Amino acid sequence: MIQLSSNILLIAFIAYALATIAFFIAITGKRFSSAVSPEEHEKRFGRIGYGLAFIGVLLHLIYNGLRWYIGGHIPTSNMFEFMQFLGMSMALAFLVIYRMYRLPIIGAFVMPFAVLVIAYASIFPSKITPLIPALQSYWLQIHVSTSALGEGAFAVGFAAGLMYLLKTVDQRKSSKSTRWLEFVMWVVLSLLAFIVITFTFKAMDYQATFKANVEQKGMGMVETEIIYQIPAIVGPQDGVLVSADKMEPLMEVPSWMKGKDAARKFNTVVWSALAGSVIYLVIRLALRKRLAVPLSRLVQDLDDKLVDEISYRAIAIGFPVFTLGALFFAMIWANEAWGRFWGWDPKEVWALITWLFYSAYLHLRLNRGWVGPKSAWMAVIGFIVVMFNLIFVNLVIPGLHAYA
Repeated sequence: MIQLSSNILLIAFIAYALATIAFFIAITGKRFSSAVSPEEHEKRFGRIGYGLAFIGVLLHLIYNGLRWYIGGHIPTSNMFEFMQFLGMSMALAFLVIYRMYRLPIIGAFVMPFAVLVIAYASIFPSKITPLIPALQSYWLQIHVSTSALGEGAFAVGFAAGLMYLLKTVDQRKSSKSTRWLEFVMWVVLSLLAFIVITFTFKAMDYQATFKANVEQKGMGMVETEIIYQIPAIVGPQDGVLVSADKMEPLMEVPSWMKGKDAARKFNTVVWSALAGSVIYLVIRLALRKRLAVPLSRLVQDLDDKLVDEISYRAIAIGFPVFTLGALFFAMIWANEAWGRFWGWDPKEVWALITWLFYSAYLHLRLNRGWVGPKSAWMAVIGFIVVMFNLIFVNLVIPGLHAYA
Protein backbone atom coordinates (compact mmCIF):
# COMPACT_ATOMS: atom_id res chain seq x y z
CA MET A 1 0.00 0.00 0.00
CA ILE A 2 2.95 2.33 0.64
CA GLN A 3 4.14 1.81 -2.93
CA LEU A 4 0.59 2.41 -4.21
CA SER A 5 0.37 5.71 -2.36
CA SER A 6 3.78 6.78 -3.72
CA ASN A 7 2.64 6.00 -7.26
CA ILE A 8 -0.52 8.05 -6.72
CA LEU A 9 1.56 11.03 -5.56
CA LEU A 10 3.77 10.69 -8.65
CA ILE A 11 0.71 10.71 -10.93
CA ALA A 12 -0.65 13.76 -9.08
CA PHE A 13 2.70 15.50 -9.59
CA ILE A 14 2.60 14.69 -13.32
CA ALA A 15 -0.97 16.05 -13.50
CA TYR A 16 0.18 19.31 -11.90
CA ALA A 17 3.09 19.57 -14.35
CA LEU A 18 0.79 18.92 -17.32
CA ALA A 19 -1.66 21.51 -15.98
CA THR A 20 1.19 24.02 -15.88
CA ILE A 21 2.01 23.29 -19.52
CA ALA A 22 -1.66 23.58 -20.52
CA PHE A 23 -1.98 26.98 -18.85
CA PHE A 24 1.17 28.23 -20.58
CA ILE A 25 -0.19 27.04 -23.93
CA ALA A 26 -3.46 28.82 -23.12
CA ILE A 27 -1.77 32.20 -22.73
CA THR A 28 1.08 31.92 -25.25
CA GLY A 29 -0.36 29.70 -27.98
CA LYS A 30 -3.39 31.90 -28.66
CA ARG A 31 -1.20 34.22 -30.73
CA PHE A 32 -0.31 31.41 -33.12
CA SER A 33 -3.63 29.55 -33.23
CA SER A 34 -5.39 29.91 -36.58
CA ALA A 35 -8.05 27.22 -36.20
CA VAL A 36 -10.01 29.07 -33.50
CA SER A 37 -10.15 32.58 -32.12
CA PRO A 38 -7.57 33.55 -29.46
CA GLU A 39 -10.34 33.76 -26.85
CA GLU A 40 -11.60 30.26 -27.65
CA HIS A 41 -8.05 28.89 -27.63
CA GLU A 42 -7.45 30.38 -24.18
CA LYS A 43 -10.72 29.00 -22.83
CA ARG A 44 -10.11 25.54 -24.27
CA PHE A 45 -6.65 25.07 -22.83
CA GLY A 46 -7.71 26.82 -19.64
CA ARG A 47 -10.38 24.14 -19.17
CA ILE A 48 -7.82 21.42 -19.89
CA GLY A 49 -5.42 22.92 -17.36
CA TYR A 50 -8.14 23.24 -14.74
CA GLY A 51 -9.23 19.65 -15.32
CA LEU A 52 -5.68 18.37 -14.92
CA ALA A 53 -5.17 20.44 -11.77
CA PHE A 54 -8.46 19.11 -10.38
CA ILE A 55 -7.39 15.51 -11.10
CA GLY A 56 -4.04 16.23 -9.46
CA VAL A 57 -5.68 17.57 -6.29
CA LEU A 58 -8.09 14.63 -6.18
CA LEU A 59 -5.24 12.12 -6.46
CA HIS A 60 -3.23 14.10 -3.94
CA LEU A 61 -6.10 13.91 -1.46
CA ILE A 62 -6.27 10.14 -2.01
CA TYR A 63 -2.52 9.91 -1.41
CA ASN A 64 -2.77 11.82 1.86
CA GLY A 65 -5.73 9.69 2.91
CA LEU A 66 -3.77 6.49 2.28
CA ARG A 67 -0.69 7.81 4.08
CA TRP A 68 -2.89 8.88 7.00
CA TYR A 69 -4.37 5.37 7.13
CA ILE A 70 -0.95 3.69 6.94
CA GLY A 71 0.81 5.94 9.44
CA GLY A 72 -2.09 6.52 11.80
CA HIS A 73 -1.72 10.31 11.66
CA ILE A 74 -2.27 13.10 9.16
CA PRO A 75 0.85 13.36 6.96
CA THR A 76 2.19 16.73 8.13
CA SER A 77 4.71 15.68 10.79
CA ASN A 78 8.03 16.20 8.94
CA MET A 79 9.42 18.31 6.10
CA PHE A 80 8.50 15.86 3.36
CA GLU A 81 4.94 15.48 4.55
CA PHE A 82 4.38 19.17 5.23
CA MET A 83 5.85 20.42 1.94
CA GLN A 84 3.86 17.96 -0.17
CA PHE A 85 0.73 18.97 1.78
CA LEU A 86 1.56 22.63 1.14
CA GLY A 87 1.91 21.92 -2.58
CA MET A 88 -1.55 20.37 -2.55
CA SER A 89 -2.87 23.37 -0.59
CA MET A 90 -1.53 25.73 -3.26
CA ALA A 91 -3.25 23.75 -6.00
CA LEU A 92 -6.48 23.58 -3.99
CA ALA A 93 -6.44 27.34 -3.35
CA PHE A 94 -5.86 27.89 -7.06
CA LEU A 95 -8.91 25.76 -7.95
CA VAL A 96 -11.07 27.90 -5.64
CA ILE A 97 -9.80 31.20 -7.07
CA TYR A 98 -10.01 29.94 -10.66
CA ARG A 99 -13.68 29.09 -10.21
CA MET A 100 -14.25 32.73 -9.25
CA TYR A 101 -12.30 34.44 -12.04
CA ARG A 102 -11.60 31.89 -14.81
CA LEU A 103 -8.22 33.37 -15.76
CA PRO A 104 -5.84 30.70 -17.15
CA ILE A 105 -2.85 32.96 -16.54
CA ILE A 106 -3.34 32.49 -12.78
CA GLY A 107 -2.63 28.80 -13.30
CA ALA A 108 0.47 29.62 -15.35
CA PHE A 109 1.90 31.43 -12.31
CA VAL A 110 0.52 29.36 -9.40
CA MET A 111 0.88 25.79 -10.63
CA PRO A 112 4.65 26.01 -11.25
CA PHE A 113 5.08 26.92 -7.59
CA ALA A 114 2.99 23.92 -6.53
CA VAL A 115 5.17 21.68 -8.73
CA LEU A 116 8.33 23.26 -7.31
CA VAL A 117 7.22 22.80 -3.69
CA ILE A 118 6.31 19.12 -4.23
CA ALA A 119 9.65 18.54 -5.97
CA TYR A 120 11.33 20.21 -3.00
CA ALA A 121 9.43 17.86 -0.66
CA SER A 122 10.78 14.81 -2.47
CA ILE A 123 14.30 15.73 -1.38
CA PHE A 124 13.50 14.88 2.25
CA PRO A 125 13.12 11.33 3.63
CA SER A 126 9.61 10.07 2.88
CA LYS A 127 9.62 7.02 5.16
CA ILE A 128 6.65 6.84 7.53
CA THR A 129 7.97 6.93 11.10
CA PRO A 130 6.27 6.84 14.52
CA LEU A 131 5.51 10.23 16.03
CA ILE A 132 7.58 11.48 18.93
CA PRO A 133 5.48 12.04 22.10
CA ALA A 134 5.22 15.81 21.56
CA LEU A 135 3.53 15.20 18.19
CA GLN A 136 0.99 12.62 19.34
CA SER A 137 -1.95 15.00 19.50
CA TYR A 138 -4.91 15.69 17.25
CA TRP A 139 -4.21 19.39 17.86
CA LEU A 140 -1.01 18.94 15.87
CA GLN A 141 -2.99 17.60 12.94
CA ILE A 142 -5.40 20.53 13.05
CA HIS A 143 -2.65 23.10 13.63
CA VAL A 144 -0.34 22.07 10.81
CA SER A 145 -2.98 21.27 8.18
CA THR A 146 -4.85 24.56 8.63
CA SER A 147 -1.57 26.49 8.60
CA ALA A 148 -0.68 24.86 5.27
CA LEU A 149 -4.11 25.62 3.80
CA GLY A 150 -3.74 29.28 4.75
CA GLU A 151 -0.25 29.42 3.26
CA GLY A 152 -1.58 27.83 0.07
CA ALA A 153 -3.97 30.77 -0.31
CA PHE A 154 -1.10 33.18 0.40
CA ALA A 155 0.77 31.56 -2.51
CA VAL A 156 -2.07 32.49 -4.88
CA GLY A 157 -2.00 36.03 -3.48
CA PHE A 158 1.75 36.12 -4.10
CA ALA A 159 1.36 34.92 -7.70
CA ALA A 160 -1.34 37.50 -8.45
CA GLY A 161 0.71 40.23 -6.78
CA LEU A 162 3.72 39.25 -8.88
CA MET A 163 1.56 39.36 -12.02
CA TYR A 164 0.40 42.86 -11.09
CA LEU A 165 3.98 44.07 -10.66
CA LEU A 166 5.09 42.49 -13.93
CA LYS A 167 2.19 44.29 -15.62
CA THR A 168 2.72 47.73 -14.07
CA VAL A 169 6.46 48.13 -13.40
CA ASP A 170 8.13 49.95 -16.29
CA GLN A 171 10.85 47.63 -17.58
CA ARG A 172 12.22 50.19 -20.05
CA LYS A 173 14.41 51.77 -17.39
CA SER A 174 16.20 50.57 -14.28
CA SER A 175 14.55 51.52 -11.00
CA LYS A 176 14.16 50.34 -7.44
CA SER A 177 11.05 48.36 -8.49
CA THR A 178 12.82 46.56 -11.34
CA ARG A 179 15.71 45.65 -9.04
CA TRP A 180 13.39 44.23 -6.39
CA LEU A 181 11.53 42.25 -9.06
CA GLU A 182 14.84 40.75 -10.12
CA PHE A 183 15.50 39.81 -6.51
CA VAL A 184 12.20 37.90 -6.46
CA MET A 185 13.30 36.09 -9.64
CA TRP A 186 16.58 35.20 -7.92
CA VAL A 187 14.78 33.79 -4.86
CA VAL A 188 12.67 31.51 -7.08
CA LEU A 189 15.74 30.38 -9.03
CA SER A 190 17.62 29.66 -5.80
CA LEU A 191 14.88 27.27 -4.70
CA LEU A 192 14.95 25.65 -8.14
CA ALA A 193 18.74 25.39 -7.98
CA PHE A 194 18.58 23.69 -4.59
CA ILE A 195 16.21 21.05 -5.96
CA VAL A 196 18.37 20.42 -9.04
CA ILE A 197 21.60 20.20 -7.02
CA THR A 198 20.12 17.85 -4.44
CA PHE A 199 18.62 15.57 -7.08
CA THR A 200 21.93 15.51 -8.99
CA PHE A 201 24.10 14.52 -6.03
CA LYS A 202 21.45 12.10 -4.80
CA ALA A 203 21.55 10.35 -8.20
CA MET A 204 25.36 10.24 -7.91
CA ASP A 205 24.99 8.69 -4.43
CA TYR A 206 27.29 11.35 -3.04
CA GLN A 207 28.14 11.07 0.66
CA ALA A 208 30.80 12.74 2.79
CA THR A 209 31.23 11.96 6.49
CA PHE A 210 32.58 14.32 9.13
CA LYS A 211 33.33 13.77 12.80
CA ALA A 212 32.91 16.69 15.17
CA ASN A 213 32.25 17.38 18.83
CA VAL A 214 28.66 18.56 19.10
CA GLU A 215 26.92 19.76 22.23
CA GLN A 216 24.09 17.39 23.14
CA LYS A 217 21.41 18.43 25.60
CA GLY A 218 22.24 17.06 29.05
CA MET A 219 25.33 15.23 27.76
CA GLY A 220 27.84 17.99 27.06
CA MET A 221 30.14 17.70 24.04
CA VAL A 222 29.78 14.37 22.24
CA GLU A 223 31.76 13.16 19.22
CA THR A 224 29.18 12.89 16.46
CA GLU A 225 29.20 11.60 12.90
CA ILE A 226 27.68 14.07 10.41
CA ILE A 227 26.81 12.92 6.90
CA TYR A 228 26.65 15.36 3.97
CA GLN A 229 24.80 14.45 0.78
CA ILE A 230 26.10 17.43 -1.19
CA PRO A 231 29.72 18.69 -1.17
CA ALA A 232 30.64 20.67 1.93
CA ILE A 233 31.21 24.36 1.29
CA VAL A 234 30.44 24.87 4.99
CA GLY A 235 31.75 22.28 7.43
CA PRO A 236 31.09 21.60 11.13
CA GLN A 237 32.94 23.56 13.81
CA ASP A 238 36.35 21.86 14.24
CA GLY A 239 35.05 18.97 12.14
CA VAL A 240 37.29 16.35 10.55
CA LEU A 241 36.49 14.91 7.11
CA VAL A 242 36.82 11.12 7.34
CA SER A 243 35.61 10.24 3.83
CA ALA A 244 38.36 9.80 1.28
CA ASP A 245 38.44 11.79 -1.99
CA LYS A 246 35.73 14.24 -0.92
CA MET A 247 35.76 18.01 -1.06
CA GLU A 248 37.19 19.78 1.99
CA PRO A 249 34.93 22.57 3.33
CA LEU A 250 35.89 26.16 2.51
CA MET A 251 34.65 27.51 5.83
CA GLU A 252 33.14 26.41 9.15
CA VAL A 253 29.60 26.99 10.31
CA PRO A 254 29.18 30.08 12.56
CA SER A 255 29.49 29.20 16.23
CA TRP A 256 26.01 30.52 17.06
CA MET A 257 24.42 27.79 14.94
CA LYS A 258 23.94 24.90 17.33
CA GLY A 259 22.98 21.26 16.85
CA LYS A 260 24.22 18.21 15.03
CA ASP A 261 22.77 19.20 11.66
CA ALA A 262 23.41 22.97 11.80
CA ALA A 263 26.44 22.88 9.50
CA ARG A 264 24.85 20.52 7.00
CA LYS A 265 21.67 22.60 6.83
CA PHE A 266 23.54 25.89 6.47
CA ASN A 267 25.63 24.29 3.73
CA THR A 268 22.39 23.61 1.88
CA VAL A 269 21.37 27.28 2.11
CA VAL A 270 24.79 28.44 0.85
CA TRP A 271 24.63 26.02 -2.09
CA SER A 272 21.13 27.29 -2.97
CA ALA A 273 22.21 30.94 -2.93
CA LEU A 274 25.36 30.33 -4.99
CA ALA A 275 23.70 28.05 -7.54
CA GLY A 276 20.70 30.37 -7.81
CA SER A 277 23.08 33.26 -8.52
CA VAL A 278 24.87 31.27 -11.24
CA ILE A 279 21.60 30.27 -12.93
CA TYR A 280 20.31 33.83 -12.72
CA LEU A 281 23.49 35.26 -14.29
CA VAL A 282 23.51 32.66 -17.08
CA ILE A 283 19.88 33.39 -17.99
CA ARG A 284 20.47 37.13 -17.69
CA LEU A 285 23.47 36.95 -20.03
CA ALA A 286 21.58 34.73 -22.49
CA LEU A 287 18.58 37.06 -22.60
CA ARG A 288 20.69 40.22 -22.35
CA LYS A 289 17.87 41.75 -20.34
CA ARG A 290 16.27 41.49 -16.93
CA LEU A 291 14.41 38.20 -16.30
CA ALA A 292 11.19 40.08 -15.57
CA VAL A 293 11.07 41.52 -19.11
CA PRO A 294 9.92 38.35 -20.98
CA LEU A 295 7.52 37.49 -18.14
CA SER A 296 5.99 40.97 -18.29
CA ARG A 297 4.95 40.33 -21.89
CA LEU A 298 2.72 37.47 -20.74
CA VAL A 299 0.58 39.78 -18.60
CA GLN A 300 0.28 42.90 -20.76
CA ASP A 301 -3.33 42.13 -21.72
CA LEU A 302 -4.45 41.71 -18.11
CA ASP A 303 -6.69 44.11 -16.23
CA ASP A 304 -4.37 45.23 -13.43
CA LYS A 305 -7.30 46.14 -11.14
CA LEU A 306 -8.71 42.62 -11.54
CA VAL A 307 -5.34 41.03 -10.73
CA ASP A 308 -5.04 43.29 -7.67
CA GLU A 309 -8.48 42.11 -6.55
CA ILE A 310 -7.51 38.45 -7.03
CA SER A 311 -4.43 38.90 -4.87
CA TYR A 312 -6.47 40.56 -2.13
CA ARG A 313 -9.24 37.95 -2.31
CA ALA A 314 -6.78 35.06 -1.98
CA ILE A 315 -5.07 36.62 1.03
CA ALA A 316 -8.41 37.51 2.62
CA ILE A 317 -9.43 33.85 2.32
CA GLY A 318 -6.12 32.52 3.64
CA PHE A 319 -5.67 34.91 6.56
CA PRO A 320 -8.39 33.59 8.93
CA VAL A 321 -7.41 30.00 8.13
CA PHE A 322 -3.75 30.76 8.84
CA THR A 323 -4.70 32.65 12.02
CA LEU A 324 -6.55 29.63 13.37
CA GLY A 325 -3.83 27.15 12.40
CA ALA A 326 -0.58 29.00 13.04
CA LEU A 327 -1.65 30.85 16.20
CA PHE A 328 -4.75 29.59 18.01
CA PHE A 329 -4.48 25.85 17.33
CA ALA A 330 -0.69 26.06 17.63
CA MET A 331 -0.91 27.58 21.11
CA ILE A 332 -3.40 24.95 22.25
CA TRP A 333 -1.06 22.22 21.02
CA ALA A 334 2.00 23.91 22.58
CA ASN A 335 0.26 24.03 25.95
CA GLU A 336 -0.66 20.36 25.66
CA ALA A 337 2.82 19.27 24.49
CA TRP A 338 5.12 21.52 26.51
CA GLY A 339 2.91 23.02 29.21
CA ARG A 340 2.98 26.60 27.91
CA PHE A 341 1.06 28.51 25.24
CA TRP A 342 4.08 30.48 24.02
CA GLY A 343 7.82 29.94 24.35
CA TRP A 344 9.51 32.27 21.82
CA ASP A 345 10.76 29.32 19.80
CA PRO A 346 12.13 30.57 16.43
CA LYS A 347 9.28 28.91 14.55
CA GLU A 348 6.71 30.52 16.85
CA VAL A 349 8.34 33.92 16.45
CA TRP A 350 8.34 33.73 12.66
CA ALA A 351 4.75 32.48 12.59
CA LEU A 352 3.85 35.59 14.61
CA ILE A 353 5.87 37.82 12.26
CA THR A 354 4.03 36.29 9.29
CA TRP A 355 0.66 36.87 10.95
CA LEU A 356 1.54 40.47 11.86
CA PHE A 357 2.69 41.14 8.30
CA TYR A 358 -0.54 39.92 6.73
CA SER A 359 -2.53 41.74 9.43
CA ALA A 360 -0.74 44.93 8.39
CA TYR A 361 -1.48 44.13 4.73
CA LEU A 362 -5.22 43.86 5.37
CA HIS A 363 -5.28 46.90 7.68
CA LEU A 364 -3.41 49.13 5.24
CA ARG A 365 -5.50 48.00 2.31
CA LEU A 366 -8.88 48.34 4.00
CA ASN A 367 -8.24 51.41 6.16
CA ARG A 368 -5.43 53.31 4.42
CA GLY A 369 -6.29 52.67 0.80
CA TRP A 370 -3.14 50.71 -0.01
CA VAL A 371 -4.24 49.20 -3.32
CA GLY A 372 -2.29 48.63 -6.48
CA PRO A 373 1.54 48.62 -6.29
CA LYS A 374 1.83 48.91 -2.50
CA SER A 375 -0.61 46.06 -1.96
CA ALA A 376 1.10 43.91 -4.61
CA TRP A 377 4.54 44.40 -3.08
CA MET A 378 3.21 43.42 0.34
CA ALA A 379 1.62 40.27 -1.13
CA VAL A 380 4.95 39.29 -2.68
CA ILE A 381 7.05 40.11 0.38
CA GLY A 382 4.58 38.33 2.67
CA PHE A 383 4.99 35.04 0.86
CA ILE A 384 8.77 35.40 0.83
CA VAL A 385 8.48 35.67 4.64
CA VAL A 386 6.39 32.46 4.61
CA MET A 387 9.01 30.60 2.57
CA PHE A 388 11.83 31.98 4.75
CA ASN A 389 10.01 30.52 7.75
CA LEU A 390 9.48 27.17 6.05
CA ILE A 391 12.96 26.76 4.60
CA PHE A 392 15.58 28.86 6.40
CA VAL A 393 14.09 28.68 9.91
CA ASN A 394 13.44 24.94 9.57
CA LEU A 395 16.81 24.11 8.05
CA VAL A 396 19.16 26.43 9.89
CA ILE A 397 17.84 27.81 13.17
CA PRO A 398 17.64 25.23 15.99
CA GLY A 399 14.49 25.02 18.08
CA LEU A 400 11.65 22.85 19.31
CA HIS A 401 10.35 22.57 15.74
CA ALA A 402 13.64 21.14 14.43
CA TYR A 403 12.00 17.76 13.84
CA ALA A 404 9.72 19.42 11.28
